[in-house]
Amino acid sequence: MAEKLSYEQAMTRLQEIVAKLEGGEESLESSMKLFEEGAKLSAWCYQQLNEAEQKITELTSLPEDNEDVD
Repeated sequence: MAEKLSYEQAMTRLQEIVAKLEGGEESLESSMKLFEEGAKLSAWCYQQLNEAEQKITELTSLPEDNEDVD
């Protein structure tokens, strides 16, 4: 499911889930489903952030020989 969303969309959905859970209006069954969805979204977002961090680390650790490239 999260793979169909952008990172920003997933974070927005997580915020919606948190607001619903904090509101206390949901039934136990609904709360459990929301919690499960939120946990999956959270894990997916964490993975996306880790991948972005790795890419940034790779890009910033390139040899300085690349400065000579026009």
